[in-house]
Amino acid sequence: MNVSVFPELVTGRRDGFRQKSWKIEVGSPIRGGASCNLSEHILRVPTGTTETERVVRAHELAHVRMSPYLPAHIPSGGDVSPWALECAEEFRVNLILNLLGYDVGLLRDGTERVGGQRIAHAGSWDEAVCFYLAVAGTGAESDYLRGIRSVQPTWASALKSLKKQIARVVGDLEISTIVDTRLGDDGVPAGYQRVTVALATLISRTMSAAAPSDADSLRLLRRSFEPGARRAPSGVAAPLVFDEAMPFVTRRVQRASRRWRPSTTGTVMKYPDRLLTDPSRRAFGRKSPAAGGVVVIDQSGSMDVTTGEIERMLVSAPHALIIGYSHRPGDLGSTPNVWILARDGRVVAGARTGNIGNGVDVTVLRWAIHQAQRREVVVWVTDGQVTDSHDHPCHMLSLECALMVRQHRIRMVRTLEEVRPALRGRPGNYTGFGRVGRELSQLASR
Repeated sequence: MNVSVFPELVTGRRDGFRQKSWKIEVGSPIRGGASCNLSEHILRVPTGTTETERVVRAHELAHVRMSPYLPAHIPSGGDVSPWALECAEEFRVNLILNLLGYDVGLLRDGTERVGGQRIAHAGSWDEAVCFYLAVAGTGAESDYLRGIRSVQPTWASALKSLKKQIARVVGDLEISTIVDTRLGDDGVPAGYQRVTVALATLISRTMSAAAPSDADSLRLLRRSFEPGARRAPSGVAAPLVFDEAMPFVTRRVQRASRRWRPSTTGTVMKYPDRLLTDPSRRAFGRKSPAAGGVVVIDQSGSMDVTTGEIERMLVSAPHALIIGYSHRPGDLGSTPNVWILARDGRVVAGARTGNIGNGVDVTVLRWAIHQAQRREVVVWVTDGQVTDSHDHPCHMLSLECALMVRQHRIRMVRTLEEVRPALRGRPGNYTGFGRVGRELSQLASR
């Protein structure tokens, strides 16, 4: 015997959603076997009469009642992961079912323990966190945690601590608050904002943190759960996000002047008199490279680079590429963290302020090295303090920067005034450059 399903009868939305005929597809009660497509009005649900199938149908009909149906109703960018939003919405739906008296303990298919083990073996901390939110409060939670604990006990402890913070968010919310679909001033449904977005923000912070591996890292992670607390270390650099909207002006640039220099070898005898006057007999002429280079400027502090300062840097190296960088801690890619200040005869029209943190020291140096032409130098304006994407100091990232500085002979300076002589001079003393300087000293002593 099959059960008929009528999503057209679901009412109560106040966000402009209009009901029309739905296409019903036969699904199953196993994970991923049911779904709700609000934009195309397609509902896939099991049609059997078991209690589990009844709860699964109710779950999908709850999506019909309260989940956002337009992309504009879902916040994007910033500190919230789209994946976390999906899992948080699953939690909100299961929360409603529980409050309405449905047995959400039936929402399990027996694969949760093996799934937890697989995730833990793969070292996928972000997946472990996100999937936990999707099963929290259901019959799948305990089995999932057992699977995680059998491989990564510290992860299971962290997830149990995370559950306490989840409870703080939902607290004693009324059903009317959780399912409220009235659009706020930002265009986001009220219930979705109050529960789903709030939980997804918490989960996103946890997903992007480094996986806890010992008591100290677990303590840091637990501390980051508290309202207003600093993010836990991520241990990785953020990817580069270029600011493509920077306004530029074209400046008058000298032609690439390649001066002749005396040499002991070559194809042109430009200085024959040196055969008599020069002990080394450098009578041949060789052209030096055009005045260029790559300048990388750490703008994580209060350093604003003006057009005038850029022009002064370009006096001795008119063809130099100049870039600035600074990452907003925890940003997931919506905020630019690197920008071109001068390139190919064009200079930025105004100053560009930073985003508080470093976060991309490793990735921006790696990019700069690839931009440098043959024999061009790379100058790094920095204090030598390297941080991860959450702006925590990181030993491994500092060591990686030090290795790049050493291998590619990057010239480190502290101020913009030192850029010009560094472009034309030689690498200086790296003592006093924070953690990178210390790593360089240790590398030199080995």
